Amino acid sequence: MGKSQKYIDWAGENDARALELLSGSGGIIVSATKVGYIIMTTDLKGLEKKFDIKNRKRNKPGVVLCGSMAQLEELAELNEEIRAFYQEHWDRDILLGCILPWKEEGKTYIPADGSKELMMDKRATSCFVIKFGVPSEMLAQALWEEQRKLVFASSANPSGSGNRGVVSGIGDKIENGADLIIGADSYVNSIQPDKDEKSRYEQGVMISMVDDEGRLVPVQNKDRNVLPAPTLIRKGLSVDLITTILSDHFNTWDYRQGTYY
Repeated sequence: MGKSQKYIDWAGENDARALELLSGSGGIIVSATKVGYIIMTTDLKGLEKKFDIKNRKRNKPGVVLCGSMAQLEELAELNEEIRAFYQEHWDRDILLGCILPWKEEGKTYIPADGSKELMMDKRATSCFVIKFGVPSEMLAQALWEEQRKLVFASSANPSGSGNRGVVSGIGDKIENGADLIIGADSYVNSIQPDKDEKSRYEQGVMISMVDDEGRLVPVQNKDRNVLPAPTLIRKGLSVDLITTILSDHFNTWDYRQGTYY
């Protein structure tokens, strides 16, 4: 990737230009996470651009970046067990994404421009992600706390292609389509320093906390064989640790890699 006016190096703090783009209409930026780079946007115009430059199918649940537990609780339906599960990941700084229904109050923060149709799947659920990486967390947190503005995301690579964890790997179409690219390769590498491009995880773990109709799974109260149960549908960074935590919080859960995806 040749350095251009749209490329900057992450300096450890929020960039004013990035905040301005995400505060306006149709802005999309590329920013770093623990597992590589993502496209971030905040409205329908930006979502349309994101789908175009990724060649991504529109039937998948959108990813909502949560910069705090308070934001997660305001947006998504949780029960006490799911909240405790998230809280442990938050406290231990572990990347986690779960598919959840929206609270009615949470839906009011989605721009009334058609974004809802692109941010939810056919069951009206989305994937709510926490602890995804400092460079992007800081942006999401600032936009929520200062403007109550949601940030939507997808990995910054063509749909179905690998994410190499370096800004030079985002591809020409994403590079050309983004309004700003914030490079932080050293941060990404610091998360999995003992891994290379072939062995590193390129995505986060995703767990479905809903049934086939999009309803929240029931509270288990330490009982066994309570169904439907949480289902790990995508392995990724810290999957071994996350499955251990999953077992600590839920006696019954399922592993179905690739389900729905």
